Amino acid sequence: MDNRERQLAGIRNGWWLVHAGPRALAAAVALALTPAAPHAEPASLYARILEVREQSRFVPDKALTQLLKLRAEAVDAPPATQAELLNQLSVANMRAGHSDAALAAANQLIAYGKSLRDDAIVAKGQMAKGYVLFDRAEVEASHQLSFDAEKTAATSSNLALRSQVAVTVGQTYAEMGNFPAALVKLQNGVDMARQVNDDPVMLVGALNALVTLYTQMKEYDKASAALEELLTETEKLRSPGRMAIAKNTEYGLAIDSGQPKRALRALLQSLDLERKLGAERMIGVTLVNLSDSYLKEHDYPRAAQYANESLRSTQLTNDKSVEATARVNLGQAYLGMGRVAEGKKQYEAGMARYEQENNKPDLQAALREYGEALERVGDLGGAVSAYHRERALSNELFEKQRRQAMLELQEKYETEKKQRQIQLLRQENQVKGAEIDNRRLQQRVWWLLALVFALASVVVGLLYRKVRHANAQLEVKNLELKAQSTLDPLTSLYNRRHFQDFMRERQHADQPPPDKRAPHGDDVVGALFLLDVDHFKHINDRYGHAAGDAVLRMIAENLRVVLRETDMIVRWGGEEFLAFLPAIPRHGVDEVARRILSGISSQVIRYQEHQISVNVSVGFSPYPLAPANEALPWERAVNLIDMALYLAKAHGRNRAYGVRGFNNFQRTSMEQIEQDLEGAWRAGFVELSVVLGGDQEPRPPGHSNVVPLKRPSPEAAQNSPL
Repeated sequence: MDNRERQLAGIRNGWWLVHAGPRALAAAVALALTPAAPHAEPASLYARILEVREQSRFVPDKALTQLLKLRAEAVDAPPATQAELLNQLSVANMRAGHSDAALAAANQLIAYGKSLRDDAIVAKGQMAKGYVLFDRAEVEASHQLSFDAEKTAATSSNLALRSQVAVTVGQTYAEMGNFPAALVKLQNGVDMARQVNDDPVMLVGALNALVTLYTQMKEYDKASAALEELLTETEKLRSPGRMAIAKNTEYGLAIDSGQPKRALRALLQSLDLERKLGAERMIGVTLVNLSDSYLKEHDYPRAAQYANESLRSTQLTNDKSVEATARVNLGQAYLGMGRVAEGKKQYEAGMARYEQENNKPDLQAALREYGEALERVGDLGGAVSAYHRERALSNELFEKQRRQAMLELQEKYETEKKQRQIQLLRQENQVKGAEIDNRRLQQRVWWLLALVFALASVVVGLLYRKVRHANAQLEVKNLELKAQSTLDPLTSLYNRRHFQDFMRERQHADQPPPDKRAPHGDDVVGALFLLDVDHFKHINDRYGHAAGDAVLRMIAENLRVVLRETDMIVRWGGEEFLAFLPAIPRHGVDEVARRILSGISSQVIRYQEHQISVNVSVGFSPYPLAPANEALPWERAVNLIDMALYLAKAHGRNRAYGVRGFNNFQRTSMEQIEQDLEGAWRAGFVELSVVLGGDQEPRPPGHSNVVPLKRPSPEAAQNSPL
């Protein structure tokens, strides 16, 4: 699993638990709401509950025993004390692994608040229940309870409660991938926590959440500033447990921003503090992060050692999310050591938990690295399957981000439109007032009628000009919006949506009658090319996302040079590009693939003091493809070359695989071919060709790097280049 993703185990722990994600349980643990004790209740009882609250974060079993002893004393206590006792019972049971008891206490707290008609107690109970549901991987229900608590606490004067709710909702938005909304909520939570003078833990917890979010957003400068304040405030508490939490957060920022030595130092400091406290749940998290650090150094035996130690720790705490991360790390370590079967088993077990939690970012990173690990050990079929799963998830997240950007753009446009309308209404009201005044003056002073009429005409003329100007600006904004919905903002290429609309319009033109289709040979056809940047993730990880953006822009410019102005070039998604050539000689399709490979691999990008070279893998085919004299829809043609692209990835990268045509189609079907392209070629149903990149397997002068792939004989099939 990628260190950037896996370190979220430490960041999620940020306050004490890995599996609280950037939210939920962490809010309960670090911000467990503690309003000031009412003056009418015995201070000693409330103070003891507060002491147990802190102990619960680190040794929940001992804290639970003490809370049960305090229950008898709280029978006649004021409502605030009884509510806080129920809240701490729910949290302590959850941390101790008693999920049913934790849920029962949370439900009892909600019922108690409703019986008193006290919204603050109800909101506290809703959050407690949400933490338990998140611990049970009931993510959607947990998110809904966070939003319900926000509505319930909206009118409360309890600043501590509102701060905790704001942080919890912010972390909920972060889990949903809505970082702008999460940032607003967390900043509000920190601002309110600064005003809660009687509970300094409140500010520490809110700052911890803010550092976590900035790290996820890759705002490392802001994360470092917030971390510095977090460490200062934590030092004031003189709490080893709180300092261990802060050190885990420092680890998350350090590992994500490329400071491995600082990250390892923070982890070891945290582990020492946790072991002195006997905080088993936190120890399990830190051991996972240690295994992560050694994976980055390719020290697989030591990584496996710490992952196994973490698994033993989770058996004591019943922490399923930490167990999932430990299994993914153990699987990667086993694969690195050549223990393939054991590695795959552990990897799949860990990813199953991510799927249950609907944790798509972590699952995507795990699938990508799973495919790379399988490819390194020679399991090409498993690698292709993992790449397919990761690509489907990547497309889903990319589409979600695109829709969100369009909504934000539309919202901005609507806001500007409303402001213009308000300004026009104000001007119209001014005009109407002037007209009324003019009529009154007209009745009183007839000799000024001509002058008033002239002034009114001037005003109307100015208004007319302003309306025309406003309409012209509106037309410009409409054209800008249309262009933005058609072009990719980074590369200025067409986007996927424009290509889909274009292909739907010309779909009928691509399907001539069977008797008028041109025979195979040097006739003119269309062509589709789908290319993906090789090892693009490593560029982002090593040089940063700005370097990755520069690579994508370079490829876009290179495609404009290699292809013609009449060819359509599309940014298909992420690091994928698609090109559609409407007319090209059939014998020249392979040559275009060769030009694309050599054109891109020959470029060097100078970024800061680095020189970056990249290669691409390509899948291509003539278009339209017409097995059994019936043209395939463009969507299925793209899907077919996507499979060819993955064959290029799995067999070495920096090469292009092309679908040339079909044979004996009456003995198979497109569904069977789409399920296993390589198998279909081996069975003789598909003709493939491969175009090697310019730096691979040089050939004698006069020879091409285009290799037509004929159907292998049964004896040679096992030695095929595929």
